[in-house]
Amino acid sequence: MSDAAILCVDDEATILKSLEIELQDAFGDMYLYEFAESADEALEIIEEFGEDDVRVLILVSDWLMPGMKGDEFLIKVHQIKPEIIKVMLTGQADEDAIERAKSQANLYQYLQKPWKNEELIETIRSALSQT
Repeated sequence: MSDAAILCVDDEATILKSLEIELQDAFGDMYLYEFAESADEALEIIEEFGEDDVRVLILVSDWLMPGMKGDEFLIKVHQIKPEIIKVMLTGQADEDAIERAKSQANLYQYLQKPWKNEELIETIRSALSQT
């Protein structure tokens, strides 16, 4: 079993399923893939992975989610696990939120929904090359 994971967070199950298929096609069994429908659920996964010595390498997060907006979530993750590479994948984020995520969460990349598969996979490959 891999000790490295890619975590995707979006409140829409169909988006998560699409991401799962694309990641599996691109990277096969090289990584664990985990999916959360809320920021709180994702924070629990990060904590559990830490206890199991599984490193979350990349976090792909939506911005517009109930409970906690993506920029706020990414900042919180950065405070506890600054080494995680953070990607925002959304169609809703405002410029202020993106700038906040860049300056306070070291946002690696911002991608618009609907995304292009090649662009997403290339972004993730590029990010993985830095881990």
